[in-house]
Amino acid sequence: MPPPPSGPAAEACDDLERLLAVLPGTVRDALAAAEAREQLLEVVLDLGRVPEARYPGRAVPLGTAVVERGDLAAVVEQLGDFGGDNRAGIERTLHRISAIRNRRGEIVGLTCRVGRAVFGTVGLVRDLLDSGRSLLLMGPPGVGKTTALREIARVLADELGKRVVVIDTSNEIAGDGDIPHPAIGRARRMQVARPELQHQVMIEAVENHMPEVIVIDEIGTELEAQAARTIAERGVMLVATAHGNELANLIKNPTLADLVGGIQSVTLGDEEARRRHSQKTVLERAAEPTFPVAVEIHSRGRWLVHADVAQTVDLLLRGQAVRPQVRELDGEGRLRVAEPPAPPTPARPLRPLSDVLGAAVPRFTRPPARLTAPEPAPQPLPEPELHHPIEAGPLRVYAAGIARGGLEQVVRARQLPVQVVGSVELADVVLAARQQLGRDPHVRRLAQELGLPILVIKSPAPPQLQRALERLLERHQRLPAGARSPQAPAFADPDDDLAALEECRLAVEQVVLAQGQPVELLPRSARVRQLQAELADRYRLRTAVFGHADQQRLRVFPA
Repeated sequence: MPPPPSGPAAEACDDLERLLAVLPGTVRDALAAAEAREQLLEVVLDLGRVPEARYPGRAVPLGTAVVERGDLAAVVEQLGDFGGDNRAGIERTLHRISAIRNRRGEIVGLTCRVGRAVFGTVGLVRDLLDSGRSLLLMGPPGVGKTTALREIARVLADELGKRVVVIDTSNEIAGDGDIPHPAIGRARRMQVARPELQHQVMIEAVENHMPEVIVIDEIGTELEAQAARTIAERGVMLVATAHGNELANLIKNPTLADLVGGIQSVTLGDEEARRRHSQKTVLERAAEPTFPVAVEIHSRGRWLVHADVAQTVDLLLRGQAVRPQVRELDGEGRLRVAEPPAPPTPARPLRPLSDVLGAAVPRFTRPPARLTAPEPAPQPLPEPELHHPIEAGPLRVYAAGIARGGLEQVVRARQLPVQVVGSVELADVVLAARQQLGRDPHVRRLAQELGLPILVIKSPAPPQLQRALERLLERHQRLPAGARSPQAPAFADPDDDLAALEECRLAVEQVVLAQGQPVELLPRSARVRQLQAELADRYRLRTAVFGHADQQRLRVFPA
């Protein structure tokens, strides 16, 4: 049966019965109910352990009997051959079975991944396919990158009439066996004998089969990145996925940075450095990106589109805020597009402290002589003002300097209504480790532009993460939507006094005294501004307060 046409509403098709047929009988019985199969991601069989079914955000044991060697052997006998990447499949299906071996090469564990063809999600980027520009998809594992890639290949081949070749390294896109799965439509599939030969097959496809579009899953090596650039320079459209949750990850990855133009160190002349208000040695994009368009997949129904990757990379390298287009599907399958907000116009030509220093602000370790800052008394959490109207839904948290996996583990363990997002633009609040917030000044700056509250914690230990999330949820659920304003102050933290004093000291010593220029500090509370003013007075410098309400900040002038 041919797949249905693409559209806004997604329709999922799978051959789950064929996967369950190869699993042990106890596992099939445990998954017999329809609700047990809904949203099933994978089944894990480990020797000597109880089988486990994994769903988004949770795992469920299947029965009480442990897996025996005979159970694993019976499953392997019904599968195709395992390739060099330790993956096998079931012919004419999209399911993937990955093996874990011991030191003797014997299989001691199997991960049975459910493969689904989801028709309709391509509506999120259909206009980008019509443009003919190369498209790069990014996102965490399990978010649906390969599923989207499969649907994009079908639409390009069947609906747009393109000559499409799929480079299928592990038979994950078009299924196991020599006949491709109908989910890729009329697109042709080239299999790869060994994973390390993927880059050679990419070039072979261009030279031998005259494709207009090449589809690749998981570009992960430097040779594959070079092959992708070679293909793009020959006028062939590329659609690929890459390791990394967001575009900033690729910039920091020396192996894959070439996909977004590559990074090089450039020494500026004195005049240009003064014009940019930067150091003489800066990082710049080395070339045009291989993929001019990039998409960050944060969930199956919420994608962030960077329509101009070159401009996005330039902004990230300069430490400026990036504003991608947000696309999402509502409950009825309709596409909603949120255009990025226009950057705010600066009210005065003063340089931000982070641009002047060009580096992370370290912690305040020792005050100047005779300076004594009063020990702050513990204060209750202030009422945050969130910039999003609160609806019945999870609290969206962006983590700065906190491992996303650790935060999600706390959310799952406590079953908190919290969604960890990968971008400040998508968040309701920012949760930051004290030291990291200084290393990422653009996060603080962007949060202030969007009116996001920031909660600073001492360390990302699980108990502190749990307490912080519970406090955020209490405010999120109790504060009425009408009481919120577009400007929200950061959460007060007694330890932030030290960071504020260190910010003031660096501004005084490295800018006001060294360059004779005034500097405007970040917005602070009245008590913290008083501490900063006392510190500036130790250097015999004048200060004044500017701004209104929660945006009041201290400006330090030369003597």
